[in-house]
Parts: sequence; C-alpha cells; structure tokens
Amino acid sequence: MSSHDLVSFLRQVQEECGGAIPFERFMQEALYHPRFGYYSANIKDVGRGGDFSTSATLGEGLGAAIASWITGRSKELGWKDIPVIEIGAGNGVLAHSVLKHLPWRKRWRTDYMIHETSPILRERQKKILRWRGVRWIDSLPQTLDSLKGRALIFSNELVDAFPCRLYMRTETSWEELGVRILPDGSLSEVSLSSPSTLGGFASPDTLPLPSQALEGQRVERHDSYHSWMRAWAPHWKSGSMLTIDYGDVRERLYTRRPEGSLRAYWKHQRYTGRDLYARFGKQDLTADVNFSDLITWGEAWGWKTIHLTIQREFLTRFLLSAPNSSPSRGIGQTSSSTTINSNIDTEAVEDAGDAFKVLEQQPNSLGG
Repeated sequence: MSSHDLVSFLRQVQEECGGAIPFERFMQEALYHPRFGYYSANIKDVGRGGDFSTSATLGEGLGAAIASWITGRSKELGWKDIPVIEIGAGNGVLAHSVLKHLPWRKRWRTDYMIHETSPILRERQKKILRWRGVRWIDSLPQTLDSLKGRALIFSNELVDAFPCRLYMRTETSWEELGVRILPDGSLSEVSLSSPSTLGGFASPDTLPLPSQALEGQRVERHDSYHSWMRAWAPHWKSGSMLTIDYGDVRERLYTRRPEGSLRAYWKHQRYTGRDLYARFGKQDLTADVNFSDLITWGEAWGWKTIHLTIQREFLTRFLLSAPNSSPSRGIGQTSSSTTINSNIDTEAVEDAGDAFKVLEQQPNSLGG
C-alpha cells in the first residue's frame, strides 16, 4: 500500500461524508477496512509477540473463571447441552483456556462457537483450537435462531474495539469531532456539529459525565456497539452474558481525564493526542467502555443486570471459591468451606487490575 493510495482513499471517504470524516468513520476504516484496516489486514498477533496484550494472554485465570461460570449457569438453567458463544476471540488463547478448565462431562456437552470478523485472527484461532471441537459462526441472529434463542455468551475486550464517536466540551455545549484531509495530505481535527445535532446528548441525564464538565473535556461513546447489539438482541431468549472490558460507570469514567480515554497501541507502546491519527491501519485504536451505557441499552431491550463488578471480584467469586452444589443457591454463593485451585489461580486474582469490569446480563426469561 502506497501513501498515495491511502490519501486518495481518505479523500474519497471525506467526499462521501460531505467534507469531513466523523471520527467514528475514521476509526472504522482504520481498524476494519478490508485492504487498509488494522484488524482486517495488518494485525500481527495478540500477546507478547503482538502490538498489545489482553488479560487472557497473560495467564489462565480468566479462562478458568469463565469455565466455572459456564458450569454454574448451565446447571442453574437446567441445560444438559450447553451452547456457548464467544464473541471476538482474539488469538484463541482464552477459548483454549476455557475449554481446558471445563469438567470433562460438561466439555463433551458444550457446543463452543466463536463469532470472529477478523480473517487474520480467525486463522490463528483455528490453529490453536485444532481438535477442540470448536466451530465458527458468521451470523449471530441466524445462529441464535437455530439454537431457539438459547446461549451463554461472553466477550473479553470486545466493546473497546468498536469504533466510537468523539465529543468535546465547548464553553456552552458539546460538539462532535471529526477529521479533515489537508491539501498536503496531513490530517486535522475539526468540529462537525452544533449542539442541536448531538442526538443523545440533548439533556444532562444522557451525558457520559457530569454536566458541569470543564471546557475542553473529551468523551467517547460506542454508538456502533449499540447498533450491532440491537441487530441480534431480539434473537436472544434465554441464557446469560458476560461482557469483560476496561472502563467504568458514567460517574467515574472521566474523573481527572480531560483528554478522555481514546488511545492507540503500536508495538506495546501507548499513544495519544496527534499520534491517534498516525500509522493509519497499522496501530490499534481503543477507548474505555462506558458500562452505564451498556446497562441502559440492555434494560431497554428487557435484559436484567445481574451484576457489574471488577475483574478481581469476578475471579475470586468463580475461581477461588468452590460453588455450592445446591441448585437453590445462586451462582457464586459458596458453602462455608472454600478452596484455592492452584498457585496460578491465586496469582491471577492478585494480578487482576480494578480497571477491568465484568458485566453480567440476562434476557427476561431464564427458562429453556
């Protein structure tokens, strides 16, 4: 790919967008364009040998905890055959760990599916998960319909990979930001809109931070994730879903973070500011997740919020504690005696940072 090809492509996108590219569209093309995109064409790997690491690539504690969650939830639901869908499985390390830690009887009754859009990562997953009985799916709505709406669903660091809209506080209101290609081919940040066109930012109650934010405060919103979820949410009838990612609730997400949370990763180095627009398609772009949004959107579809906790507490609940076998007790409630599975598991809890949150949601009906 030549720089001329890239600039010509961005100018074409800019023309389609009416003279400036909304940041969400810029991020979409930078990450997922079939030819230029980071995830579609240029990602090397996830983990120590790649551009960034995830919590799943640093140890097996998270996979063991998710396996415990699958075991407990399927028992609570009364499912003998267990449909499990992992969305965005990275290089497959987490799936390998989950399957490894499932009790063998549960493992043989588990239909483990992966929904992955990156062709490069899908190939890596197939190599590491060979002979594991995993299958890959292309359509969540069709798959859920074939399962009669029944599934345990989970994702790890998925939401942050969705393109986000970028806003900045002015003296009196909010404005959305975008990108303009200058005559010399360089990129410049520009304002796109007046307050009247900001949609969900119409009232203080829908702001992703307190309305008294200072001038210059930047925030992000994952509208593309909301649109994607809305497409398959009606097809999910029973089960439970874990969303694991870094972020926080609205009230704390941007505390002492005037520049927002948007950043880039290239060769394990973090970049912000003007560097967000450098290395188009060669670096990862990401922003923290506003879990208040995820809860609000789920409740609008009739989902129940089971819990929102830090990853350390999730690991303690499902990894270090031996669940009581009585079906009358909730998942995660334990008997008076607890066990520690291994030194690795103990270290996983100790190493889990508070930045990662775990949200569990369920559709209205738990039956099936």
